[in-house]
Amino acid sequence: MRGVKILAACLYLAAAATVVVRAEDPYFHHVWNVTYGTASPLGVPQQVILINGQFPGPNINSTSNNNVIINVFNNLDEPFLLTWNGIQHRKNCWQDGTQGTMCPIMPGTNFTYHFQPKDQIGSYFYYPTTGMHRAAGGYGGLRVNSRLLIPVPYADPEDDYTVLIGDWYTKSHTQLKKFLDGGRTLGRPDGIVINGKSGKGDGSDAPLFTLKPGKTYRVRICNVGIKTSLNFRIQNHKMKLVEMEGSHVLQNDYDSLDVHVGQCFGTIVTANQEPKDYYMVASSRFLKKIVTTTGLLRYEGGKGQASTQLPAGPVGWAWSLNQFRSFRWNLTASAARPNPQGSYHYGKINITRTIKLVNTQAKVDGKLRYALNGVSHTEPETPLKLAEYFGIADKVFKYNIITDNPTPEEIKNIRIEPNVLNITHRTFVEVVFENHEKTVQSWHLDGYSFFAVAVEPGTWTPEKRKNYNLLDAVSRHTVQVYPKCWAAILLTFDNCGMWNIRSENTERRYLGQQLYASILSPEKSLRDEYNMPETSLQCGLVKNTPKPANPYAGA
Repeated sequence: MRGVKILAACLYLAAAATVVVRAEDPYFHHVWNVTYGTASPLGVPQQVILINGQFPGPNINSTSNNNVIINVFNNLDEPFLLTWNGIQHRKNCWQDGTQGTMCPIMPGTNFTYHFQPKDQIGSYFYYPTTGMHRAAGGYGGLRVNSRLLIPVPYADPEDDYTVLIGDWYTKSHTQLKKFLDGGRTLGRPDGIVINGKSGKGDGSDAPLFTLKPGKTYRVRICNVGIKTSLNFRIQNHKMKLVEMEGSHVLQNDYDSLDVHVGQCFGTIVTANQEPKDYYMVASSRFLKKIVTTTGLLRYEGGKGQASTQLPAGPVGWAWSLNQFRSFRWNLTASAARPNPQGSYHYGKINITRTIKLVNTQAKVDGKLRYALNGVSHTEPETPLKLAEYFGIADKVFKYNIITDNPTPEEIKNIRIEPNVLNITHRTFVEVVFENHEKTVQSWHLDGYSFFAVAVEPGTWTPEKRKNYNLLDAVSRHTVQVYPKCWAAILLTFDNCGMWNIRSENTERRYLGQQLYASILSPEKSLRDEYNMPETSLQCGLVKNTPKPANPYAGA
């Protein structure tokens, strides 16, 4: 009898084990050939970077937790890397695609990225981080859909469209790089493109998208440009904002949206107007001379050209600041998991460290450089993460060469060297971006999303915390800072790795306005960070060095 009971207990445990075992998340394989080609984004033939013959590159259509595997063949004549802007790469900065975490893919070789948008949904994009390649293309949309069992706070759309807007230069990426290396700025852009094209606006343009009357569409808008904030609008149509950089937001209708460099908005557009053609409009913000382009929307079965009377864009940065303040986190919507977004009460956590980052520019040895807290970052030949992993960080860089609260003297005197902050794992940190300059800044943090709790004019002081939104600030990965203003973000640094904090203005990033945050696992545990993959490239001082034997261990 006892044996029967033991057998029954074993069968019960086996059945229970069967219930909790989950199939591995799906794998999706891609092969990308990166080449040069010729296109005419502004009507003039010029060299661009193609992915599988496409400019812009292919859209990645993924779902939360999917394994995305992309074998990238570099057929350019220069080293190449791609970053996945907004994908957090939990415990896995080895796939982040920045020069501080990875060796570049050399010409004539390939590398296979493998990443998961773990517990993420939303609208993102990818782009090159090497040289000035971003100015030649090589970018594309990256959408992460919710899993079927997770409800989303809007009805299923008829279709899902990605709109990539950005400023554009007719000079090649190599010429633009020479300008920066020679100490001069890029100047104003030559035009604006929508999905790699600039509309003629005379009725002869082919439609970028087609709409069925009465249907709703998911329209994802990302600013993939070099340095210019843009305003996006659609003739006679309102855009209902539903998602921003991976977070569902309170749903408001907007006639136009300011999209700063590196940012993505997810909207719902309803085809509820007279069936004919309509223009999408993207125009520059905060430039003395406004630069504008159009892209055509066409109603199925519609008759009639789009009106040449384009909707006007907003003026001044105060309007943009007020729009930022209208964005609110949707506390009741489910995120990538079924729990509501508002179940995380970030406003009740004690701040353990405040880091103030002040952007400046000056000439060093006669050449223009951009800096944070007086340091203009330079990329060493050995990526920072590899130096750290192989135990030779002291030969490549120094930690914490900037202070958390810089003095005017520290900010004034710019020096060029790798800029790496050491941040303690799982601490709740306040980061303040302070902009003393006359131009709008856009800041991005890899590996994380943060709560953008305030953007205000003036200089930050601790007393300004009383103005923070501690309830429903949007969790996102990019924040803009207007001229003579500051922005504050809050986050828990719980994702171990080497993560890039950068200006999304490519000119500023290339000339040093970035740094890296190193978050190390105290226990050196695989629970906190993955070991370096066997397929990872090695270069610099560790080029022919055997990989350390499992420096991170345990569950």
